[in-house]
Amino acid sequence: MSDLDLKLHVWRQAKREATGKFVMYEVKQVSTHASFLEMLDILNEQLIAKGEEPVAFDHDCREGICGACSLMINGRPHGGNKGTTTCQLHMRFYKNHDEIWIEPWRAAAFPVLKDLCVDRSAFDKVIAAGGFITANTGSAPDANDVLVPKEQAEMAMDAAACIGCGACVAACPNGSAMLFVAAKLSHMHHLPQGQPERARRTVGMVTAMDAAGFGNCSNHYECEAACPKDISRDVIAELNRDYAKASFAHREHAAKSDGA
Repeated sequence: MSDLDLKLHVWRQAKREATGKFVMYEVKQVSTHASFLEMLDILNEQLIAKGEEPVAFDHDCREGICGACSLMINGRPHGGNKGTTTCQLHMRFYKNHDEIWIEPWRAAAFPVLKDLCVDRSAFDKVIAAGGFITANTGSAPDANDVLVPKEQAEMAMDAAACIGCGACVAACPNGSAMLFVAAKLSHMHHLPQGQPERARRTVGMVTAMDAAGFGNCSNHYECEAACPKDISRDVIAELNRDYAKASFAHREHAAKSDGA
């Protein structure tokens, strides 16, 4: 395959309070074997050589497992290839002289910090509200001491594949984090260790999600389509059922506490 000459429209924003805009750049002789982030590295090398400010973007493992890369590419999170993160998107999917529009996640709960970097600490607040197990289970048991049905174990592992990149939020017209929160809850709720705190965890994480400014889920299912780990929307249905049960139990407990 021959190298590519591309025209990039990149969102540039100096800081959180600044007004951003798209700036057009041309990059030449980009190898079709390069990843999308490597292409941005080439762009930054060109900008630095000219004494210009490089484009800020998030990245870490570049192996599709950390969730750091977070780019909206031609209007699609991670570029729109099914089950693919930005760092695993390769330039062979583009044609010579293509125009590519690159921007950060667009969601009220993910404010832009600089250029293509957004603040995703809202996810941390949701996890801090219940994404853990505190029940005292003693020392670590042998692997086969706690029996877990195969179907439940597989469902827990499927949900645990979530890397917290935020593509689901960026894809959702409402900026909802339901797929992320539901995946984290489903991961623990399909295992025995997650049962003692199931109701408290569900209410706590959903409450934190609402407080962080994420929108409501209205079943567009764009989250499922954009998820680079193919998390099923079925986890959202599980969350809704758990939240209804937990809310009812909470109201009943509050009524008894008030002497009703």
